Amino acid sequence: MTLRLPDLLSQPDQLLADIADYVIDREIRSDLAYATARHCLMDSLGCAMQALTYPACTRLLGPIAVGTEVPHGARIPGTRFVLDPVQAAFNIGTMIRWLDFNDTWLAAEWGHPSDNLGGILAVTDWLSRKAVAEGKEPLTMQAVLTAMIKAHEIQGCLALENSFNKVGLDHVVLVKVASVAVVTHLLGGSRSQIIDALSQAWVDGQPLRTYRHAPNTGSRKSWAAGDATSRAVWLALLTLRGEMGYPTALTARTWGFYDVLFQGKPFVLQRPVAQWGSYVMENVLFKVSFPAEFHAQTAAECAMRLHAQVRERLGDIRNITIRTHEAAIRIIDKKGPLNNFADRDHCMQYIVAIALIFGRLTADDYEDAVAADPRIDELRSKMTCFEDPGFTRAYHDQEKRAIANGLTVEFEDGGRLDEVVIEYPIGHRLRREEGLPFLEEKFRANIARRFSQKRQQTIIALWQDQQKLASSPVNEFVDLFMI
Repeated sequence: MTLRLPDLLSQPDQLLADIADYVIDREIRSDLAYATARHCLMDSLGCAMQALTYPACTRLLGPIAVGTEVPHGARIPGTRFVLDPVQAAFNIGTMIRWLDFNDTWLAAEWGHPSDNLGGILAVTDWLSRKAVAEGKEPLTMQAVLTAMIKAHEIQGCLALENSFNKVGLDHVVLVKVASVAVVTHLLGGSRSQIIDALSQAWVDGQPLRTYRHAPNTGSRKSWAAGDATSRAVWLALLTLRGEMGYPTALTARTWGFYDVLFQGKPFVLQRPVAQWGSYVMENVLFKVSFPAEFHAQTAAECAMRLHAQVRERLGDIRNITIRTHEAAIRIIDKKGPLNNFADRDHCMQYIVAIALIFGRLTADDYEDAVAADPRIDELRSKMTCFEDPGFTRAYHDQEKRAIANGLTVEFEDGGRLDEVVIEYPIGHRLRREEGLPFLEEKFRANIARRFSQKRQQTIIALWQDQQKLASSPVNEFVDLFMI
């Protein structure tokens, strides 16, 4: 049967339709997913509060046109800014992502699903303030938590088997796709409008990973997610104004995403979308201890354990061997000069050197003042990374999802320390019980940077009460984070 052009255009790519159905129809019933989303929400906002202590971040915030006023606009936590939802999404997303300290998902593609909170919180806050001004009921934080779970699932499930980095694209393409799906739904979009908005996200210009790799590593990697989630809000709003979609944005011959940007290959899904639920949120990785690229988290933990044994013998070290997994080799195994903060927090050798020398790893350790210590590059020059295929297999194993690293230190006199191996970082699901107290400590420290003791107590009390948090109006929740 030959289909006429209008018939062809009426049949969207199956993946677009399936994602729209997931967003609209899937009821999330997992208590674990909602509890994890609650921790993710607060951890993300804590990361945002910490980012506000860095001028390189704050100079990007606020309205594009200074002095712009937006009636019932979205508030930006930790500031006095009131912005339109697109710019608000950029602000919130950039703050959350700035220090590379928010949650992480590792698979064939890696990324940070809480990046989507920029768009989700901006839109729900804006909608809630409009509703209150019109005498209507605002959205509650339950809507935010549900949208977070679904955005995590969309981004994370697409990442399981599909490597965008291997074709030179940055993982934030998945932030844009996940954000546009849930945000269009929050804005009241129909199934067909969600499909249209998703198609817009796929045909949109996709970012190269240029800014994440030498010789061009730079600060754009810290605001790329803010850009992606805000772009999603813009595309959603445009779609709701009646802008058409592109049904075969993925599969169109020659001009579709698959042919142009994915080497002609369709996406592979571990599970059909009909089986998606809340797997990603339940298994997401928290960065509990170290603001560093996640593939180095266990390496940093290994180095911290070795610090006491090597701190007085740094000059006697002959070599340091880092046994690791393939993804770490590909992304953060770096030799030669490191030009800036963005270069250093994505360098395995730099991260290990800091932990060995100082017995710590903080965001300040990536600044020029610390990097000037000659011992860091001296140690880096003695480090060798190599792939352990078993580590790589465990990294991709759906049941394990390990991020293993092992460190061996050898000295000039021929002596060596026993290898320290850690398979699962403290933010891993398998160490969740151990990690949550440290995650709470991290959050308490971060909100103390911006708020009075009384406000901190109010925020903590709300965080610890799942039911009360879920029923709180979004605008009232956001107000707790305003100064």
